[in-house]
Amino acid sequence: MAAHGLTTFYRDLKQGIPAPAYYLYGPEDILKDEAVGAILDVALDPTLREFNFDQHSAMQLAPEQLGDLCVALPLLAERRVILVRDVEAWKRRTKTRQVALDYLSRPSPETVLILVQGAAALKPDAELSRHTYAVAFDPLPPERTRRWVEHRARKLGVSIAPEAVRHLVAAVGTDLGCLLAELSKVSAIAVDRTVTVSMIEGVVGVRSGETALDWRNAVLDGDTAKALTLLPDVLAQSNVNGVRLVTSLGTTLIGVGIARERYDRGARGQALRRAVFERLRAVRPYGLPDWKDEAQRWSAWAPAWSRSRLETALRRTLEADQALKSTRLSGEAGVLTDLVLQMHAVLQEAAP
Repeated sequence: MAAHGLTTFYRDLKQGIPAPAYYLYGPEDILKDEAVGAILDVALDPTLREFNFDQHSAMQLAPEQLGDLCVALPLLAERRVILVRDVEAWKRRTKTRQVALDYLSRPSPETVLILVQGAAALKPDAELSRHTYAVAFDPLPPERTRRWVEHRARKLGVSIAPEAVRHLVAAVGTDLGCLLAELSKVSAIAVDRTVTVSMIEGVVGVRSGETALDWRNAVLDGDTAKALTLLPDVLAQSNVNGVRLVTSLGTTLIGVGIARERYDRGARGQALRRAVFERLRAVRPYGLPDWKDEAQRWSAWAPAWSRSRLETALRRTLEADQALKSTRLSGEAGVLTDLVLQMHAVLQEAAP
């Protein structure tokens, strides 16, 4: 059975009847925890949750214990919920895994079994997927990341301005754990106030216009002076290092290559931006900002970045990545300064 997406999962859950068994996997543990909470809200009366909810680690769960848990009757309630985390451990504990599979073939109507796989185990278990309501928790695309930030802000009791959301994501990145940590900090100082860009700047320590994305844009724009000026402040940010900057630049150069290929085939204006956006939506790359904004940027850069320039720039970027991985932290600024100057030289070369 194919895995369900988040939208389908929450839509089905709103019907008020939970599935007999769920299998939650993928890299986004925070989204899995939210899903577990949503299942509990539907499956259990909060006043009786303490008596009808058990959670365990698969690594510590004996085969007979799992079997007993799954068939135990609820107390003064319609159903009970069993949560088992780290189910990837069952690949090494075949007896417990077999008990789980036997149960899933004939699940109890009084039990909701939730199986959660850790983020490190990215490959789903085909058998568990086939016998459960499987949900894949992949990284959110940019627009959904911003909506997630707004949603979590409301749960923390604060409102946040759209431009503040954008700056938070630009400054911190799309890692939900990091975003939640910074959002929790800012919520403490935003009592009865809307969270603004200046509040985000104060908490995160990154001013608007001085993010890693702004540095990348300056490099691709050919604004060498700005890129060099931004570099020390960007590198000083807690969630930034040289490898991250080079990776971002490399990803963008590949994206500009996609735009250039469409450009060379005659696409211009809206047609070019639409073609690039559709490619982004198909590939769903992780860590990029708003895909529509990226499609517009890549399309705007395409005329200046010929294929030969892009090939040279990618070689220089790869060399910088290798240098960063073999140098001390103190050498990052030098490697990246050289890279910025090399990118400037590439743009000065005569295009074929």
